[in-house]
Amino acid sequence: MARYRSFRDLDWLLVILSLSLCALGILQIFSATHGTAWNDAWWKQTLWVGLGLCVMLLLASLDYHNLLDRLGLLYGISIVTLLGVLVFGTRVFGSRRWVPLGGGVHIQVSEFVKLVIILLVARYLAELKTERLQASDLLKLGGLVLVPALLVMKQPDLGTALTYGAILAMGMFLAGLPRRYWVALVLLGALLLPVGWNLLEDYQRARLYTFLNPGRDPRGAGYQVIQSKIAVGSGGMWGKGVTRGSQTQLRFLPVPHTDFIFSAFGEEHGFVGVVVALGLYFLLLMQIVQNAQTAPDRAGMSICMGIAALLLFQLLVNVGMVVGRMPITGLPLPLMSYGGSSTLTVFAMLGLVNNIRLQRFVN
Repeated sequence: MARYRSFRDLDWLLVILSLSLCALGILQIFSATHGTAWNDAWWKQTLWVGLGLCVMLLLASLDYHNLLDRLGLLYGISIVTLLGVLVFGTRVFGSRRWVPLGGGVHIQVSEFVKLVIILLVARYLAELKTERLQASDLLKLGGLVLVPALLVMKQPDLGTALTYGAILAMGMFLAGLPRRYWVALVLLGALLLPVGWNLLEDYQRARLYTFLNPGRDPRGAGYQVIQSKIAVGSGGMWGKGVTRGSQTQLRFLPVPHTDFIFSAFGEEHGFVGVVVALGLYFLLLMQIVQNAQTAPDRAGMSICMGIAALLLFQLLVNVGMVVGRMPITGLPLPLMSYGGSSTLTVFAMLGLVNNIRLQRFVN
């Protein structure tokens, strides 16, 4: 168990930055759900944040090497639970992603699997016997990541499956994958595009079509992105104020407390609010990278960088989605979007970062 001298050894800047983003998210959730059937969502999100802090402190107190030693068990549990979701999961909006726990609480297993993928890549890199990742290593590691990714795509949840790929890509970068392999992967990806297109669901193809031309179906597949861009643009410099956004409050903006929370935030807090939020994310990511630089070993560094890559990927995809620069994928905005599974997962990641930081104080 990681032992530290006092709570001052925690990365308090990391904690403050994450709670600041949570506070902005809760405020926007309150505003976006004001006067709707979801009007208690802000309170539920507050409870999730409180539980997330407990999870963070718990993981900070453990030794991450113990988690790496039990990775085989964790990976096996992940595969079994993802299979269980396909059989017993609750179907919502055509996707089977959630498992009911009772009392109206559902968990999204694929969110927690992100932690296992981060640990998997970190342990694999730490055990490499060569300075650079070789083709055989790439195939083995890629195969291990591909199995849960395919199960998540089967739900279907392409966005979450892509986050596993982002973690893998960071691992390959850290391992010094030779340039010729990167070129080969890009070419292979281009050749497999027709196959991937045929594997997509109809609604996923529609999202790609409307990403290229939202105006082709303004009342159907293109409705979300069109309303989102209108909301962001109408915010102006200072925004319209809490509970005063027309697109948000008149319910033109879809799911403004989850996937499109950044659109609602931009409308009600304007350009200045958006800059503040993105600035907080930037500082959070830099703080994680700093902890990676001071990690006591390669595994710890890889864990921190995997977490940074995942959060950056989700941030870029979500923000790009709401301004029409990325296809709609349904990825939540870390720490701001409403959702217990996503919130707990991010705080668990921050707990791992603190865990790695605290290893510097172990006697």
